[in-house]
Amino acid sequence: MPEQERLRRLLRQVQEGRLDLLRDQLHPGDIPEANSWRWGRLGDTLLHHAARSGHLDVLEYLVQELGMDVEVVNGDYKRPIHEAASMGHRECVAFLLERGASVDCLKKSDWTPLMMACTRKDLEVIKTLVEHGANPLLKNKDGWNCFHIASREGHPQVLQYLLEVSPGSWDTESTTKRTPLHTAAMHGCSQVVELLLERCQYKPDSRDKCGVTPFMDAIQNGHVSIARLLLEKHQACPTAMDALGAQPLHRAAVTAQDGAIQFLVTELGVGVNGRATSQELTALHYAAKEGHTHTIQTLLSLGANIHAKDGKGRSALHAACAGQQVAATRILLRAGLRDAPDATGTLARQLARKPDVIQLFQETHVST
Repeated sequence: MPEQERLRRLLRQVQEGRLDLLRDQLHPGDIPEANSWRWGRLGDTLLHHAARSGHLDVLEYLVQELGMDVEVVNGDYKRPIHEAASMGHRECVAFLLERGASVDCLKKSDWTPLMMACTRKDLEVIKTLVEHGANPLLKNKDGWNCFHIASREGHPQVLQYLLEVSPGSWDTESTTKRTPLHTAAMHGCSQVVELLLERCQYKPDSRDKCGVTPFMDAIQNGHVSIARLLLEKHQACPTAMDALGAQPLHRAAVTAQDGAIQFLVTELGVGVNGRATSQELTALHYAAKEGHTHTIQTLLSLGANIHAKDGKGRSALHAACAGQQVAATRILLRAGLRDAPDATGTLARQLARKPDVIQLFQETHVST
């Protein structure tokens, strides 16, 4: 058969774990060439595919009988052990380690097999790697160690194990100064947040490079139960400001988290008309700029001042028109906000570019 068709069949047999057919198709003359056969954009070898699919018998055959190199890399510098670890194939991981695979080898972006394993809940794979000397404290190019990765994935059992074998692994920050607590709060991993608050010593309201706290992360992603945890068990500040002077309320308006806005204003007493210090924007300005119509209505129902101006004398209507937000402009006009000039004399309609926005002013009898 043509060589290309033969290679496609070999790949399919490896992926399906058909060792019997694979033996029939391969012959001694293939041994020197086996490491050079590549598939796909990244140039994966048969060994990569066997490890990814978790077929131990095929993996053993390729290494022990064909002599394939366990440290062969693809275009991302990923080795077969990365594949096996990332897919949770413990027996394949153990075999590759026994055959001399480097336990802390790095793929592109400096990810180790242990980091790849921590994206899954398979604790046995993680234990196998650690027992063979994997270092839990190594960081990838973004500054994340495996504890940080497991916090993102929401695996409390993995985190408990990592704390046992490497008690200091929690004390880490990414290159942007984000802690595992930030990450768990952002992704809504409530069990992980509880564990981190009980077992680790993160400072209340620790800030990343943008000044964002874990409480802000929870609020802007709508994880109100986690925000409560941070208030009750970590003394989080509900009005802390980020590097631009925005409070959690403002960040919730940007991401249209109406439930979080209700929580902040009605339960915690946060002022609905509070301003972000950098440009004196209110939450209504932020919601209008993003075009979040329901959030605009929520803020108005909570007492937001529709006539509030920012540091340039612009109202929420200016923000909606500048963002070409048709529906938001309609709501604000119907709520009684008019085309008043800002501090520079610019009218909201002058910021509009969409014909639909301009038409709204005509429909509501705003002077043009």
